[in-house]
Amino acid sequence: MVDVGAKAETQRIARAAGTIRMQAATLAVIKAGDAKKGDVLGIARIAAIQAAKRTADLIPLCHPVPLTRVAAEFTIKEDDQGGAGAVTCEVTAQTVGRTGVEMEALTAVAAALLTIYDMMKAIDRGMVLGDIRLLEKQGGKSGHYRTASADFLEPT
Repeated sequence: MVDVGAKAETQRIARAAGTIRMQAATLAVIKAGDAKKGDVLGIARIAAIQAAKRTADLIPLCHPVPLTRVAAEFTIKEDDQGGAGAVTCEVTAQTVGRTGVEMEALTAVAAALLTIYDMMKAIDRGMVLGDIRLLEKQGGKSGHYRTASADFLEPT
């Protein structure tokens, strides 16, 4: 692990996002709340929060970070022609500490999308997870980072 002992504690925030693409019928089940395993987006939100809290257990050499906030939001996008759809997950993670929370936000997004896949795979095994990326980070020595392209904010 990198020695962060001499770094100052500052407020740190990271936002990450990713998308899962699926058939329109699969998306309709999620929207209607009719999935056999329950509330897909509600359970995916809990998975995101749990994953953020356990990131250091999952990613080798990642510092354990005392999180002060984790929020997961979902956006549903339906294809205009009805053939496909997508769910985008955006996670914000915050702490006051010596190291950032980018890994927590990214891990949370991945866990949320995997949870959606797990809950819906009986209907649609062809779902595609992707576009997982850091959108923004604030705090620390390296300062403020924001992704350069707004194109990454919308699922394709």
